[in-house]
Amino acid sequence: MTRHSSDQISFQKLLSLTPKEPLWRIDWAAIWALWAELPMLDHCPQDPEHHGEGDVGTHTRMVVQALVDDPDWRSLEDLEKANLFWAAVLHDIGKPGVTRHEEGGRITSRGHSRLGASIARSLLRDAGVPFAWREQLCGLISAHQLPFWLIERDNPTRLAIQTSWRCQPNHLCLHARADAQGRICTDPQTIQENVILAETTFEEAGCLTSPYTFANAESRVAYFEREDRDPAYPAHEDFRCEVTVMAGLPGSGKDTWLSKHRPDLPVVSLDAIRVQTGHPPTGNQGRVVQAAQENARDYLRAGKDFAWNGTNVTRQVRAKVLRLLRDYGARIQIVYLEPSPDCLRQQNASRPAAVPNGVIEGLVRKLEPPELWEAHGVEYIVPEKMAVSGHS
Repeated sequence: MTRHSSDQISFQKLLSLTPKEPLWRIDWAAIWALWAELPMLDHCPQDPEHHGEGDVGTHTRMVVQALVDDPDWRSLEDLEKANLFWAAVLHDIGKPGVTRHEEGGRITSRGHSRLGASIARSLLRDAGVPFAWREQLCGLISAHQLPFWLIERDNPTRLAIQTSWRCQPNHLCLHARADAQGRICTDPQTIQENVILAETTFEEAGCLTSPYTFANAESRVAYFEREDRDPAYPAHEDFRCEVTVMAGLPGSGKDTWLSKHRPDLPVVSLDAIRVQTGHPPTGNQGRVVQAAQENARDYLRAGKDFAWNGTNVTRQVRAKVLRLLRDYGARIQIVYLEPSPDCLRQQNASRPAAVPNGVIEGLVRKLEPPELWEAHGVEYIVPEKMAVSGHS
């Protein structure tokens, strides 16, 4: 995918293009020129039953206009307004990649929310926007369809509580309201009523404007992994050991961070195992992971604190590591490092065994930074200019 130069795009540029009073003007020409992915939306069809307005580009402009016209959006703080505005601009950015024509003339785009969050993350990472602001936006994109069907699920309260730890629900519902208004469909009233009911569900669960408050960290972690947990139950915290799980792209500085902040901690390192066994960083990593797990079990059985050092940049990969540690009763602290793209390239190039750029680019496309619900503690090490406070 051809991208416009990231030198042309910055956080300040995005803020300057966010509509402002008194005119609340949307500069579509400037917005559509930012990234090559946006003009593609004008040529991406949608199912006429749900999107009689036509292509994704038309829908996107209708959604954004509905959002900007909403008094509730206009009353938000400037950074919040900008976050929701760009979430609306990018909310369907994943549709061209998954749109399919099926039998009977139907058009589907299953999986576009997750893919869209990934694309948005990559675009905004290259632009150097603040980490927390970016992740809040990506959380909105990944969950943007949820208010349409939340109330129809078997346990909407549980899903509402979980969602509150992924994005800010009142903002999610505000976006969904604009998404419902920005379309021509066969059942507009039902969609809008479902959004209202979703907002009520979040409010009744006590998590409309912030993450649900659990009794302690173990209560939170257990709630996300077990369907039968009562969210109000104060889980007993009695850990056999503490494990620091490093996460970050190759060259992000994980070894350096451990040597500085955990100098006496034994380390289970996937890189070290590769060096010892002569296994390349590309290809099947099954044997490397198996060896790491065996080393980790030795520490876990002995109840000894240690660090697990690997990339762990996708939720699927992290989940396997975290499951092993949970099975042995460990307290888990994730430390995620994300230097700027330029710094990452320089640090990777200076490593004794630099990871090929193609491998890193592939990981960037899959990148899913750890979320606060995944472990007992999550620490984000990002450049100071990216460390804008916010719920992520």
